[in-house]
Amino acid sequence: MRHKFDAQLLELKKKIVGMSDLVHQAIEQAMESFKNRDLAIAEKVIKNDEIINSFEREIEQLSTHLVATQQPYSTDLRKIVASYKIITSLERMGDLAADIAELSIRIGPVPLIKPLIDLPKMTEVVIRMMHTAVEAFINDDVSLARSLAEMDHEVDHYYNNIFEELNDMMAKDPKLAAQGVYILLATRYMERIGDYCTNIGEEVIYTELGVRENLNL
Repeated sequence: MRHKFDAQLLELKKKIVGMSDLVHQAIEQAMESFKNRDLAIAEKVIKNDEIINSFEREIEQLSTHLVATQQPYSTDLRKIVASYKIITSLERMGDLAADIAELSIRIGPVPLIKPLIDLPKMTEVVIRMMHTAVEAFINDDVSLARSLAEMDHEVDHYYNNIFEELNDMMAKDPKLAAQGVYILLATRYMERIGDYCTNIGEEVIYTELGVRENLNL
């Protein structure tokens, strides 16, 4: 019986990793569409969001099945509860990637008011955070999960720089406001994706230690 349960837990973990791969792809493509004004890619990100949602529903059903049929002990139950929360974070990250793609479409096939420098760098850090969060989840690595806090500070630093720069530009030239707001929103969405990565890290810590730690200070 235990062997079967362990195999099902492993299958649950594999499905979550598969879902994370789709979300990772969505984030990269959303930023590519935004930076390069590629509306076809933006449309693809929006369309593929339903695939991510389907993954969430499938994993949720498997988690519910495990709780209902296997009567897991406390440590295993924490793993299943954490899995619920992790797929919720991943689904919301996918939604935010689709939101960035929507912003790209709203701006349209026109040049941006400024070259995007910090936002792509910020995205690189966020993607690194996602890799770290998933690796911590795969390996039950508390130390790796805790390392997300420092990366989140780096994301916040980029966010503040972009916010100040765009606010200054829009104050000097109100005609830039419409597109400037869209860029600010895209930056905010990317920052929120980073926050969801720290949420995954917090679930890893909870699973292993049974305590809650805040990695997003």
